[in-house]
Amino acid sequence: MIQKFDFQELELEGAYLIKPFCATDERGGFVKDYNIDTFKANGIDHDLKEVFYTISKRGVIRATHFQLVKQQAKLVRCISGHVYDVIVDLRPSSPTYGKWIGFHLTGENMNSLLVPQYFGHGYLVLEDSIVSYKCAEIFYGEGDSGIMYNDPDIGIVWPFDEIGGEQNLIISDKDRNLMSFKDYTKLILK
Repeated sequence: MIQKFDFQELELEGAYLIKPFCATDERGGFVKDYNIDTFKANGIDHDLKEVFYTISKRGVIRATHFQLVKQQAKLVRCISGHVYDVIVDLRPSSPTYGKWIGFHLTGENMNSLLVPQYFGHGYLVLEDSIVSYKCAEIFYGEGDSGIMYNDPDIGIVWPFDEIGGEQNLIISDKDRNLMSFKDYTKLILK
């Protein structure tokens, strides 16, 4: 079986849900989730500067992260396991500013999510997972920031019932102390 790349532009401009190239036969399979020429032919300019993976246990939440400078566009894919992945439009001039959408990314469905620059990104781990990030900018620690996972103004609806409730979250100290969306708006508009 051969599945060619499929690009679905999302309601938040510049974001895409992408089905990678996949070929399977009696030996197993081959997956190609990025090709610069194929992406450019579909109107997506995503040059790679850094690739990394996160390994997370069920219940981990990685809040709505972004870089305040040297913004990172990211191509995110769950290699194994299952995450509920969320993106938030953080472009003040956008008609969808502060809006979020979420997706189930799994090792089985192989979907990738293209997260544009100036977007927040986070996920809740529903099964032990490995997530791949293919970034168009390197990580810049001095600009690393984020918004709380439970910010009331953004109002992300996380599927906490799939981990037995919010009390089962595993969250870093850093993510417990992120800014609010109101604080972000004040910071960005000053």
